[in-house]
Amino acid sequence: MPLTHTRRRFLTTLSLTGAAGLLGAPRPFAAEPQPETTTVRLPKVPVICFAPQYVCEELLRNEGFRDIRYVDIKIQTGLEESEELGHGGVDFASNLALNHIVAIGAGAPITIISPVHSGCYELFAHGGIRSIADLKGKSIGGRAAEPLISMFAAWVGLDPKKDLTVVFDPAAKPLELFVAGKLDAYLGFPPEPQELHARGVGHVILSTAVDRPWSQYFCCMLAGNSEYVARHPVATKRVIRAFLKAADLCASAPERSAQLLVKGGFAERHDYALQTLRDVPYALWREYDAEDTVRFYALRAYELGFVKSTPQKTIAENTDWRFFDELKRELKT
Repeated sequence: MPLTHTRRRFLTTLSLTGAAGLLGAPRPFAAEPQPETTTVRLPKVPVICFAPQYVCEELLRNEGFRDIRYVDIKIQTGLEESEELGHGGVDFASNLALNHIVAIGAGAPITIISPVHSGCYELFAHGGIRSIADLKGKSIGGRAAEPLISMFAAWVGLDPKKDLTVVFDPAAKPLELFVAGKLDAYLGFPPEPQELHARGVGHVILSTAVDRPWSQYFCCMLAGNSEYVARHPVATKRVIRAFLKAADLCASAPERSAQLLVKGGFAERHDYALQTLRDVPYALWREYDAEDTVRFYALRAYELGFVKSTPQKTIAENTDWRFFDELKRELKT
């Protein structure tokens, strides 16, 4: 049976068993124009916390999209999704707010348009390391996280270039090096934290879901290709609405959402998917300030030299909150 048909059948069953109540009553489409295009392309990457990006397919169909494509993207540095978005290979993408900002600084024509969720990263360490300050002179690995660990280090007064030995080359397999005790610390995102917890490896010294200041801001945000957003405003608003409803579904029905992730080929293990959906605070998109998140990360990126643009310029030229603000009022209940 084709994978897309399996997902659709599962979602149909889901709606018949009560998902309609979780997602809100059907909306009268006559209230707004039809989307300018019925095609939308989204990335497919092995990052479980991007769950709203994957469970939104039927919601996108309800918004009038008929051609919904998932494009496989290989993650090396974490910037690939944002870069592919800028190149026009996909139309929208979830990514760490910082990664979007770094890509924008490198010239990618993308526009940040909505939050997705707050903290999903966890920093693990071995032995007597109990804080980021304890990492001075230590080795740390991760996958697609070098700018973020630099910010963590700088926040407590460390010089990330001088005080840390950083291993982020995927070819070096930093996760396995950490498991083997050959790295002192590891910064992971789902499903890596779930795997390390399950294997009983290391202990957490920082969680962006609970530790300030990181927990006070969105972690991952939705961005669109700037040309798509400008040419297709109705379609853009409908995409955001589908993402936000999908985030609500992840928060209120994690078991059902985890099943969908596995059935759709977006996650390999149901237990890691379910734990991610329970751990990540998807429901906070109504609570935090999206622009403040961009300002916070853009300032950190500017101070550390990852970008040359000021936060004010990034916000003025590469964010657009019109649709999110409208939907926040529309979906307030």
